[in-house]
Amino acid sequence: MDRKEKIFDYISSDIYIPLKQGELAVLLDVPKSDYDEYNYIISSLIEEGKIYKTKKGKLLSLKNDESIFSGTLQCNPQKGFGFVRCDDEAESDIFIPSDKLGIAYDRDKVIVRIDVAETENSRREGHIVSVIKRGNPHIVGVLRCHNGKYRVYPDRREFFSAVRVLKDDIGNAQENDRVIVNIESYDEKGTPFGKVSAVLGNSEKISSILEGVILEKSVSRTFSKLVLDEAESLPDYVSEEEIKDRKDLRNKIIFTIDGDDSRDFDDAISLETLDNGNKLLGVHIADVSHYVREDSQLDKEALKRSTSVYFPHTVIPMLPKKLSNGICSLNPDVDRLTLSVMLELNSNADVVKHEIVKSVIHSKERLTYNIVNKILYGDTELRKEYGEITNILDEINVISKKLINKRSERGAIDFDFPETKIICDDDANPIDVKFEERGDSHRLIESCMLLANETVAETAFWSDLPFVYRVHEAPSNEKLTEFNEFIKNFGYSIKGKIDSETIHPKALQEIAEKVKGTPEEMMVSKTMLRSLMKACYRDTNDGHFGLAARYYCHFTSPIRRYPDLIIHRIIKDYISGKLNEEKISGYAKKVKEAAEISSEREVEAEMAERDAVDMLKAAYMQKFIGENFDAVVSSVTTFGIFAMLPNSCEGLIRYETMNGDYFEYNEISRLAVGIRTGESYKIGDSIRITVAAADILSRRIDFVREKDNSFGALIKVKRNNERKNTKPPRKQDRLRRKRRKNER
Repeated sequence: MDRKEKIFDYISSDIYIPLKQGELAVLLDVPKSDYDEYNYIISSLIEEGKIYKTKKGKLLSLKNDESIFSGTLQCNPQKGFGFVRCDDEAESDIFIPSDKLGIAYDRDKVIVRIDVAETENSRREGHIVSVIKRGNPHIVGVLRCHNGKYRVYPDRREFFSAVRVLKDDIGNAQENDRVIVNIESYDEKGTPFGKVSAVLGNSEKISSILEGVILEKSVSRTFSKLVLDEAESLPDYVSEEEIKDRKDLRNKIIFTIDGDDSRDFDDAISLETLDNGNKLLGVHIADVSHYVREDSQLDKEALKRSTSVYFPHTVIPMLPKKLSNGICSLNPDVDRLTLSVMLELNSNADVVKHEIVKSVIHSKERLTYNIVNKILYGDTELRKEYGEITNILDEINVISKKLINKRSERGAIDFDFPETKIICDDDANPIDVKFEERGDSHRLIESCMLLANETVAETAFWSDLPFVYRVHEAPSNEKLTEFNEFIKNFGYSIKGKIDSETIHPKALQEIAEKVKGTPEEMMVSKTMLRSLMKACYRDTNDGHFGLAARYYCHFTSPIRRYPDLIIHRIIKDYISGKLNEEKISGYAKKVKEAAEISSEREVEAEMAERDAVDMLKAAYMQKFIGENFDAVVSSVTTFGIFAMLPNSCEGLIRYETMNGDYFEYNEISRLAVGIRTGESYKIGDSIRITVAAADILSRRIDFVREKDNSFGALIKVKRNNERKNTKPPRKQDRLRRKRRKNER
């Protein structure tokens, strides 16, 4: 037993009497020469949530107190309360009223004590005992000055305080600039103090707001000098020496299909007819692992980032542009190193044989989804221009449709609704928001990539390789029941018994098929998607529920995803016969780490991307305040109804702005019903709306019914929003003052 364990066991023992850190050191007879180590051990135990300090500075253990838990605080920006998500995943979240947050802030790791084991809402309620570790090293916000005192007011409303900054610490920032402030300390009242570390620009500029989103999510735009130097040392072209042990596919007709604005090309495809009449489908993936060597600076940085992050106005790559847009990108008319999955398919599109090889290709064309769609839909000029590739596209499209049918037969859920596309100018201002329809070209590439991913995953599983699998678990009983109750309002229901252990994805697939083409399609599909578990990366093969696949991984995008990159290393060692016991043992540790980090970073990236999209939608709709539009009711809640415009922008119509009646939410029928007139609204109903307000920071768009516009509903919304935008920090400060007064 080491010193750390001994100290923890003693603090957790029955004979221990609560002591301060210094008193405990004396009792344990810690030599002065070991004080640094002792203090480090105590700090580690506190950070791990195993012990905590009371207000009087005494050390206590969580081990023997069933009412004490450690976890991370998440605050509600509108209401001022919070929840503690416990470190022990088996424990449910703990509700923290706004007057019991103490000196803790959103994202802080805290110790919480249960006050009420179960409230009327079947949830536990508690109060913050102490802060283990602060969760906000920096804050993005707007610098203001009042009576010569500077404060940074956070963009993130969940952080319930302005950060105080001394005049000497504002640097070259001006009032009304959006800045990054590094939090240096908190006083005994919990007030944060900091220094301005960077100026993002004037607070009115959308580009500065978006830059704040990027920084808040810890997405780094820049690479260190070490990483950039390593990237610059790489070649600009493929040498003959590098292709000696590779299959030479440079004479084959191989091409890429990507979006109009894509700059990095991970994958290319090819198709040939074999002598036996079968088709040989080639899926050729950039061999990024040839350049990003294991444990190199580039590799460490790629793992840290784990993913490229895609915003409407910019892309923040996982790898420097020298690789992502250069030597690793499968650009046309140049030699590129690849890892190819060669799939022999029979007339039913069954894989009868496959081979994974190290290869070199020479892409003949850089095609786009739009061009391929036009070719497939019969554009005679384009079909003539692209000659032989046209016939290959036709054949792959036939194969794609067969593969789609095969996935459908086994129960894969196809969420084929259009995605939002936001077009921005050079200053990140949104100039258009619209739905982007998916065509056959998207499905064609998707089918090829899915088949390659499944084939590689199955190969790894049966070869017993250490691996990173893409896992998607079945939804919980609670989520399934909730979704089933929701769709009953539209006359649908899940067939069979609702049981997460036995449910087949086909049961949900049938619902997705039934709602296609109906007014409620988008809402039912999105609600179904939310009811499913979040897919993640694991080092164990636990299957993919949504795809109804027993084996699945991410193999086809190593330029922008770290799991794909590490998989390439393992596969290359396997097919080259270089996987010895030592390498297998090393990879086993690395894939576990890669799976955990990549899953975390993926969630953070998705949150950043979603925040940016919502902000830009709000910014775009500011141009149309006071204008009327046709919309469709997309959701009904206890506080109002959401309506969606044809361009995908969604806004809230609060019941309090709906004049002429008092509206309530009927939970059984899921309708908004007027008590006096019986007028009702349900999902899918058409409605005429007026854009009332759009707030970029809160990412909120407000509508009123067009017929309520003349009754002052717009003014009501404006006043309500002004109150909400300032309420949480002020309310929190007021509650802290009240609590301190009571304590005195």
